[in-house]
Amino acid sequence: MTIKVGDQLPSATFRIATADGPVPTSTEEFFKNKKVVLFAVPGAFTPTCHKNHLPSFIARAEEIRAKGVDVIAVTAVNDPFVMEAWEKASNAGGKIVFLSDGNGEFAKAIGLELDASGAGLGLRSKRYSMLVDDGEVLILNVESVPSKADATNADVLLTQF
Repeated sequence: MTIKVGDQLPSATFRIATADGPVPTSTEEFFKNKKVVLFAVPGAFTPTCHKNHLPSFIARAEEIRAKGVDVIAVTAVNDPFVMEAWEKASNAGGKIVFLSDGNGEFAKAIGLELDASGAGLGLRSKRYSMLVDDGEVLILNVESVPSKADATNADVLLTQF
């Protein structure tokens, strides 16, 4: 079952890279009492994700926060070390929280997993963006073509709230 507007996020665990190594954080604790923009990419450093999708959120981070958003986060089915390297390479520190969904637990739980094995990439996440308030999905955009970020970029999301 695919998550939809009005649903509560399911229980899952992300990992966030820290100076002391990866730290697990549950969806319950990460989203509790916060308004969060969460977007997902099929893979860190992949062309559309690295050159288009992530940069749109970095560039518009202040405008998004000005609309009452507490946290902007990106997730991908990549390990926390890759996510940390991507954060550093993209100069997104302090603007975007990088959530590792290394086993695709969250992507599967919300029904937005992507079988990219035909391209040698295995299980990934579909590309999406959402606005979540205290764990409830208020806005959800899912990209129909994984190599595009037309319906899920920051510009589109900003017009929706």
